[in-house]
Amino acid sequence: MSQTTLLTREPVVNKNRAITANRLIAHGPNVGAVVEALAAQAEVWPTHHPVFVSLGRLVPTPELMEWTIPDNAAIEIPVQTLAHPHTQALMAKLRDAGVGMCLTWFQPDTALPAGHDWRFVLIDARRQPTPEGSPGLSLAWGLPDIGAFRDAVTAGYDGASGWFFLHGNPPAKTLSPGHAQIVRLLNLVRNNGEIRDIEAVLKQDVALSFKLLRYINSAGFGLMVEIQSFRHAVSILGYDALNKWLSLLLVTASRDPSAPALMQTAIARGRFMEEIGAGYFDASERDNLFITGAFSLLHTLLGTSTQALLEEMSLPPTITEALLQEQGEFAPFLHLARSCESFDPKALQAAVEKLHLPYEQVNRAQLVALGFADSLHG
Repeated sequence: MSQTTLLTREPVVNKNRAITANRLIAHGPNVGAVVEALAAQAEVWPTHHPVFVSLGRLVPTPELMEWTIPDNAAIEIPVQTLAHPHTQALMAKLRDAGVGMCLTWFQPDTALPAGHDWRFVLIDARRQPTPEGSPGLSLAWGLPDIGAFRDAVTAGYDGASGWFFLHGNPPAKTLSPGHAQIVRLLNLVRNNGEIRDIEAVLKQDVALSFKLLRYINSAGFGLMVEIQSFRHAVSILGYDALNKWLSLLLVTASRDPSAPALMQTAIARGRFMEEIGAGYFDASERDNLFITGAFSLLHTLLGTSTQALLEEMSLPPTITEALLQEQGEFAPFLHLARSCESFDPKALQAAVEKLHLPYEQVNRAQLVALGFADSLHG
Protein backbone atom coordinates (compact mmCIF):
# COMPACT_ATOMS: atom_id res chain seq x y z
CA MET A 1 0.00 0.00 0.00
CA SER A 2 1.44 3.41 -0.96
CA GLN A 3 1.85 5.71 2.03
CA THR A 4 -0.37 8.74 2.55
CA THR A 5 1.53 10.47 5.39
CA LEU A 6 4.18 13.15 4.97
CA LEU A 7 6.54 14.33 7.71
CA THR A 8 7.66 17.89 8.30
CA ARG A 9 10.14 18.89 10.97
CA GLU A 10 11.45 21.71 13.13
CA PRO A 11 14.27 21.93 15.70
CA VAL A 12 13.81 22.51 19.42
CA VAL A 13 16.42 24.75 21.05
CA ASN A 14 17.29 25.84 24.58
CA LYS A 15 17.91 29.39 25.84
CA ASN A 16 21.36 29.35 24.25
CA ARG A 17 19.89 28.29 20.89
CA ALA A 18 21.60 24.89 21.06
CA ILE A 19 19.50 22.07 19.63
CA THR A 20 18.04 19.88 22.37
CA ALA A 21 15.43 17.92 20.37
CA ASN A 22 13.87 17.54 16.94
CA ARG A 23 10.16 17.81 16.33
CA LEU A 24 8.50 15.64 13.67
CA ILE A 25 4.97 16.46 12.56
CA ALA A 26 3.13 13.60 10.84
CA HIS A 27 0.50 14.84 8.37
CA GLY A 28 -1.72 11.83 7.67
CA PRO A 29 -5.40 11.03 7.09
CA ASN A 30 -5.68 8.89 10.25
CA VAL A 31 -3.56 7.45 13.06
CA GLY A 32 -3.25 4.11 11.27
CA ALA A 33 -1.63 5.77 8.27
CA VAL A 34 0.74 7.68 10.57
CA VAL A 35 1.74 4.46 12.33
CA GLU A 36 2.51 2.84 8.97
CA ALA A 37 4.65 5.81 7.89
CA LEU A 38 6.59 5.98 11.17
CA ALA A 39 7.14 2.22 11.32
CA ALA A 40 8.64 2.29 7.83
CA GLN A 41 11.41 4.60 9.09
CA ALA A 42 12.72 2.40 11.94
CA GLU A 43 16.02 1.78 10.16
CA VAL A 44 16.84 5.48 9.74
CA TRP A 45 15.24 6.91 12.90
CA PRO A 46 17.43 9.79 14.24
CA THR A 47 18.82 8.92 17.67
CA HIS A 48 21.17 11.79 18.55
CA HIS A 49 18.49 13.96 20.21
CA PRO A 50 15.02 13.35 21.65
CA VAL A 51 12.30 13.42 18.99
CA PHE A 52 8.89 14.96 19.69
CA VAL A 53 6.26 13.27 17.51
CA SER A 54 3.18 15.31 16.65
CA LEU A 55 0.13 13.80 14.97
CA GLY A 56 -0.64 17.14 13.36
CA ARG A 57 -4.38 17.79 13.42
CA LEU A 58 -5.32 14.23 14.43
CA VAL A 59 -6.64 13.18 17.83
CA PRO A 60 -4.03 10.88 19.46
CA THR A 61 -5.56 7.41 19.97
CA PRO A 62 -4.38 4.03 21.34
CA GLU A 63 -3.83 2.91 17.75
CA LEU A 64 -0.48 4.69 18.02
CA MET A 65 0.73 1.86 20.30
CA GLU A 66 0.89 -0.39 17.21
CA TRP A 67 4.09 1.52 16.39
CA THR A 68 7.21 0.29 18.17
CA ILE A 69 7.98 3.67 19.70
CA PRO A 70 11.75 4.43 19.76
CA ASP A 71 13.36 5.05 23.15
CA ASN A 72 14.10 8.70 22.34
CA ALA A 73 10.59 9.53 21.10
CA ALA A 74 8.06 11.58 23.09
CA ILE A 75 4.45 11.76 21.94
CA GLU A 76 2.79 15.16 21.77
CA ILE A 77 -0.61 15.47 23.44
CA PRO A 78 -2.55 18.63 22.47
CA VAL A 79 -4.51 20.13 25.38
CA GLN A 80 -7.62 20.22 23.14
CA THR A 81 -7.66 16.39 23.21
CA LEU A 82 -7.08 15.84 26.95
CA ALA A 83 -10.77 15.17 27.62
CA HIS A 84 -11.14 12.79 24.67
CA PRO A 85 -11.58 9.20 25.92
CA HIS A 86 -9.30 7.79 23.17
CA THR A 87 -6.52 10.22 24.10
CA GLN A 88 -6.96 9.41 27.78
CA ALA A 89 -6.66 5.70 26.96
CA LEU A 90 -3.50 6.37 24.94
CA MET A 91 -1.95 8.46 27.71
CA ALA A 92 -2.46 5.64 30.21
CA LYS A 93 -0.79 3.18 27.83
CA LEU A 94 2.12 5.55 27.14
CA ARG A 95 2.64 6.10 30.87
CA ASP A 96 2.58 2.35 31.56
CA ALA A 97 5.05 1.75 28.72
CA GLY A 98 7.40 4.45 30.01
CA VAL A 99 7.03 6.59 26.88
CA GLY A 100 7.51 10.31 27.39
CA MET A 101 4.77 12.80 26.58
CA CYS A 102 4.97 16.45 25.56
CA LEU A 103 1.98 18.71 26.31
CA THR A 104 1.21 21.06 23.43
CA TRP A 105 -0.77 24.32 23.11
CA PHE A 106 -0.90 24.77 26.89
CA GLN A 107 -2.79 27.76 28.31
CA PRO A 108 -2.86 28.91 31.96
CA ASP A 109 -6.48 27.83 32.43
CA THR A 110 -5.86 24.27 31.12
CA ALA A 111 -7.24 21.60 33.47
CA LEU A 112 -4.60 18.88 33.61
CA PRO A 113 -5.36 15.22 34.42
CA ALA A 114 -3.63 13.84 37.50
CA GLY A 115 -0.89 11.22 37.36
CA HIS A 116 1.01 12.40 34.28
CA ASP A 117 4.44 14.02 34.07
CA TRP A 118 5.06 16.66 31.44
CA ARG A 119 8.75 17.25 30.94
CA PHE A 120 8.22 19.56 27.95
CA VAL A 121 5.33 21.93 27.33
CA LEU A 122 4.82 23.62 23.95
CA ILE A 123 3.04 26.99 24.14
CA ASP A 124 1.88 29.27 21.32
CA ALA A 125 3.83 32.37 22.34
CA ARG A 126 1.73 34.55 20.03
CA ARG A 127 -1.16 34.00 22.47
CA GLN A 128 0.83 33.51 25.67
CA PRO A 129 3.75 35.97 25.98
CA THR A 130 4.77 34.30 29.27
CA PRO A 131 4.85 30.60 30.22
CA GLU A 132 2.74 31.20 33.32
CA GLY A 133 1.60 27.98 35.00
CA SER A 134 3.54 25.64 32.72
CA PRO A 135 3.80 22.17 34.33
CA GLY A 136 7.17 21.46 32.66
CA LEU A 137 10.00 23.02 30.64
CA SER A 138 8.28 25.66 28.53
CA LEU A 139 8.96 25.91 24.80
CA ALA A 140 7.74 28.93 22.83
CA TRP A 141 6.21 28.24 19.42
CA GLY A 142 5.18 30.64 16.66
CA LEU A 143 8.09 33.04 17.11
CA PRO A 144 8.73 35.11 13.95
CA ASP A 145 12.43 35.88 14.46
CA ILE A 146 15.44 36.01 16.77
CA GLY A 147 14.22 39.21 18.44
CA ALA A 148 10.99 37.46 19.46
CA PHE A 149 13.05 34.54 20.80
CA ARG A 150 15.08 36.88 23.01
CA ASP A 151 11.86 38.40 24.31
CA ALA A 152 10.42 34.94 25.03
CA VAL A 153 13.50 33.89 27.01
CA THR A 154 13.39 37.17 28.96
CA ALA A 155 9.70 36.44 29.70
CA GLY A 156 10.66 33.09 31.26
CA TYR A 157 10.54 30.53 28.44
CA ASP A 158 13.11 27.71 28.65
CA GLY A 159 13.54 27.43 24.87
CA ALA A 160 11.63 27.34 21.62
CA SER A 161 10.54 25.16 18.73
CA GLY A 162 10.51 26.42 15.17
CA TRP A 163 12.46 28.22 12.47
CA PHE A 164 12.69 31.68 14.07
CA PHE A 165 16.51 31.60 13.85
CA LEU A 166 16.33 31.83 10.05
CA HIS A 167 14.98 35.38 10.40
CA GLY A 168 16.19 38.61 12.01
CA ASN A 169 19.93 37.89 11.74
CA PRO A 170 22.59 40.64 11.66
CA PRO A 171 22.98 42.65 8.42
CA ALA A 172 25.48 41.67 5.72
CA LYS A 173 29.21 42.20 6.25
CA THR A 174 32.41 41.13 4.56
CA LEU A 175 33.81 37.62 4.90
CA SER A 176 35.97 37.00 7.97
CA PRO A 177 39.57 35.87 7.35
CA GLY A 178 38.66 32.32 8.42
CA HIS A 179 35.79 32.10 5.94
CA ALA A 180 37.91 33.62 3.17
CA GLN A 181 40.54 30.94 3.81
CA ILE A 182 37.99 28.17 3.27
CA VAL A 183 36.69 29.86 0.10
CA ARG A 184 40.29 29.91 -1.17
CA LEU A 185 40.60 26.19 -0.39
CA LEU A 186 37.35 25.43 -2.20
CA ASN A 187 38.51 27.28 -5.29
CA LEU A 188 41.87 25.49 -5.29
CA VAL A 189 40.23 22.08 -5.03
CA ARG A 190 37.52 22.83 -7.61
CA ASN A 191 40.19 23.98 -10.06
CA ASN A 192 42.39 20.92 -9.37
CA GLY A 193 45.11 23.02 -7.77
CA GLU A 194 48.49 21.64 -6.81
CA ILE A 195 48.33 19.52 -3.65
CA ARG A 196 51.28 21.42 -2.16
CA ASP A 197 49.40 24.72 -2.57
CA ILE A 198 46.31 23.29 -0.86
CA GLU A 199 48.42 21.80 1.94
CA ALA A 200 50.08 25.20 2.43
CA VAL A 201 46.66 26.79 3.06
CA LEU A 202 45.64 24.00 5.44
CA LYS A 203 48.90 24.31 7.41
CA GLN A 204 47.98 27.90 8.22
CA ASP A 205 44.99 26.64 10.21
CA VAL A 206 45.57 23.38 12.08
CA ALA A 207 42.02 23.37 13.46
CA LEU A 208 40.68 23.53 9.89
CA SER A 209 42.78 20.53 8.86
CA PHE A 210 41.62 18.56 11.89
CA LYS A 211 37.97 19.37 11.23
CA LEU A 212 38.25 18.42 7.54
CA LEU A 213 39.83 15.04 8.34
CA ARG A 214 37.19 14.45 11.04
CA TYR A 215 34.42 14.98 8.50
CA ILE A 216 36.06 12.79 5.86
CA ASN A 217 36.53 9.98 8.39
CA SER A 218 32.96 10.29 9.69
CA ALA A 219 30.33 7.65 9.15
CA GLY A 220 28.89 9.72 6.33
CA PHE A 221 31.70 8.73 4.00
CA GLY A 222 31.77 5.03 4.91
CA LEU A 223 35.47 4.58 4.09
CA MET A 224 37.26 1.34 4.92
CA VAL A 225 40.54 3.14 5.65
CA GLU A 226 41.23 6.13 7.90
CA ILE A 227 42.39 9.21 6.00
CA GLN A 228 45.56 10.60 7.57
CA SER A 229 46.26 13.73 5.50
CA PHE A 230 44.88 15.88 2.72
CA ARG A 231 47.31 14.26 0.25
CA HIS A 232 46.00 10.85 1.35
CA ALA A 233 42.42 12.11 0.89
CA VAL A 234 43.12 13.21 -2.69
CA SER A 235 44.73 9.86 -3.56
CA ILE A 236 41.79 7.88 -2.12
CA LEU A 237 38.86 10.12 -3.09
CA GLY A 238 39.92 12.45 -5.89
CA TYR A 239 39.26 16.17 -6.03
CA ASP A 240 35.56 16.06 -6.84
CA ALA A 241 34.50 14.24 -3.68
CA LEU A 242 36.41 16.72 -1.52
CA ASN A 243 34.25 19.68 -2.60
CA LYS A 244 31.40 18.36 -0.48
CA TRP A 245 33.49 18.13 2.67
CA LEU A 246 35.13 21.51 2.15
CA SER A 247 31.64 22.98 1.75
CA LEU A 248 30.84 21.55 5.19
CA LEU A 249 33.81 23.45 6.61
CA LEU A 250 32.41 26.72 5.27
CA VAL A 251 28.92 26.00 6.59
CA THR A 252 30.26 25.17 10.07
CA ALA A 253 32.71 28.09 10.31
CA SER A 254 30.27 30.57 11.87
CA ARG A 255 30.56 31.48 15.54
CA ASP A 256 27.16 33.15 15.70
CA PRO A 257 24.99 32.08 18.69
CA SER A 258 22.35 30.79 16.26
CA ALA A 259 24.95 28.78 14.36
CA PRO A 260 24.22 25.28 15.76
CA ALA A 261 20.60 25.31 14.59
CA LEU A 262 21.52 27.03 11.33
CA MET A 263 24.30 24.52 10.69
CA GLN A 264 22.00 21.58 11.33
CA THR A 265 19.44 23.04 8.94
CA ALA A 266 21.98 23.74 6.18
CA ILE A 267 23.60 20.31 6.43
CA ALA A 268 20.23 18.55 6.61
CA ARG A 269 19.06 20.41 3.49
CA GLY A 270 22.18 19.35 1.63
CA ARG A 271 21.99 15.71 2.70
CA PHE A 272 18.26 15.60 1.94
CA MET A 273 18.79 16.95 -1.58
CA GLU A 274 21.62 14.49 -2.16
CA GLU A 275 19.47 11.59 -0.96
CA ILE A 276 16.40 12.59 -3.01
CA GLY A 277 18.54 13.26 -6.09
CA ALA A 278 20.03 9.75 -6.12
CA GLY A 279 17.53 8.57 -8.73
CA TYR A 280 18.02 11.62 -10.96
CA PHE A 281 21.73 12.45 -11.03
CA ASP A 282 25.13 10.75 -11.10
CA ALA A 283 27.50 10.77 -8.09
CA SER A 284 29.34 14.03 -8.89
CA GLU A 285 26.07 15.89 -9.44
CA ARG A 286 24.73 14.54 -6.15
CA ASP A 287 27.71 16.16 -4.41
CA ASN A 288 26.69 19.43 -6.09
CA LEU A 289 23.12 18.92 -4.84
CA PHE A 290 24.55 18.60 -1.33
CA ILE A 291 26.53 21.81 -1.77
CA THR A 292 23.43 23.64 -3.06
CA GLY A 293 21.41 22.71 0.02
CA ALA A 294 24.27 23.41 2.42
CA PHE A 295 25.03 26.79 0.83
CA SER A 296 21.37 27.87 0.79
CA LEU A 297 21.87 29.32 4.28
CA LEU A 298 25.41 30.68 3.86
CA HIS A 299 24.13 34.28 3.69
CA THR A 300 22.53 33.80 7.12
CA LEU A 301 25.40 31.80 8.62
CA LEU A 302 28.16 34.14 7.46
CA GLY A 303 26.24 37.42 7.47
CA THR A 304 26.92 38.34 3.87
CA SER A 305 24.92 38.24 0.65
CA THR A 306 24.62 35.03 -1.39
CA GLN A 307 25.55 36.99 -4.52
CA ALA A 308 28.78 38.28 -2.94
CA LEU A 309 29.69 34.82 -1.67
CA LEU A 310 29.11 33.08 -4.98
CA GLU A 311 31.17 35.69 -6.81
CA GLU A 312 34.12 34.55 -4.67
CA MET A 313 33.68 30.88 -5.60
CA SER A 314 34.04 28.84 -8.78
CA LEU A 315 30.75 26.95 -8.58
CA PRO A 316 28.90 25.16 -11.41
CA PRO A 317 25.91 26.98 -12.98
CA THR A 318 23.49 24.36 -11.59
CA ILE A 319 24.36 25.52 -8.05
CA THR A 320 24.38 29.26 -8.71
CA GLU A 321 21.12 29.20 -10.71
CA ALA A 322 19.31 27.40 -7.90
CA LEU A 323 20.68 29.70 -5.18
CA LEU A 324 20.38 33.04 -6.96
CA GLN A 325 17.42 32.65 -9.32
CA GLU A 326 15.67 29.56 -7.90
CA GLN A 327 15.92 28.16 -11.42
CA GLY A 328 17.60 25.23 -13.16
CA GLU A 329 17.46 21.51 -12.53
CA PHE A 330 18.44 21.75 -8.84
CA ALA A 331 15.78 24.35 -7.95
CA PRO A 332 12.84 21.90 -7.42
CA PHE A 333 14.99 19.87 -5.02
CA LEU A 334 15.91 22.95 -3.00
CA HIS A 335 12.26 23.98 -2.94
CA LEU A 336 11.32 20.51 -1.68
CA ALA A 337 13.98 20.66 1.05
CA ARG A 338 12.62 24.00 2.26
CA SER A 339 9.04 22.69 2.14
CA CYS A 340 9.98 20.02 4.70
CA GLU A 341 10.60 22.90 7.16
CA SER A 342 6.98 24.01 7.22
CA PHE A 343 3.82 23.14 9.11
CA ASP A 344 2.03 23.38 5.74
CA PRO A 345 1.53 19.84 4.38
CA LYS A 346 -0.15 21.12 1.21
CA ALA A 347 2.95 23.03 0.11
CA LEU A 348 5.09 19.96 0.79
CA GLN A 349 2.64 17.69 -1.02
CA ALA A 350 2.74 19.95 -4.10
CA ALA A 351 6.56 19.96 -4.11
CA VAL A 352 6.67 16.16 -3.71
CA GLU A 353 4.19 15.56 -6.51
CA LYS A 354 6.05 17.92 -8.85
CA LEU A 355 8.99 15.50 -8.65
CA HIS A 356 6.72 12.39 -8.73
CA LEU A 357 8.24 11.03 -5.52
CA PRO A 358 6.73 8.41 -3.19
CA TYR A 359 5.93 9.84 0.24
CA GLU A 360 7.96 7.13 1.96
CA GLN A 361 11.08 8.17 0.03
CA VAL A 362 10.69 11.80 1.09
CA ASN A 363 10.15 10.84 4.73
CA ARG A 364 13.17 8.55 4.66
CA ALA A 365 15.40 11.20 3.09
CA GLN A 366 14.38 13.67 5.80
CA LEU A 367 15.32 11.32 8.63
CA VAL A 368 18.57 10.26 6.94
CA ALA A 369 19.45 13.95 6.54
CA LEU A 370 18.53 14.78 10.12
CA GLY A 371 20.59 11.88 11.48
CA PHE A 372 23.56 12.90 9.35
CA ALA A 373 23.42 16.57 10.41
CA ASP A 374 23.05 15.66 14.08
CA SER A 375 25.95 13.19 13.93
CA LEU A 376 28.27 15.96 12.71
CA HIS A 377 26.98 18.66 15.04
CA GLY A 378 25.24 17.46 18.11
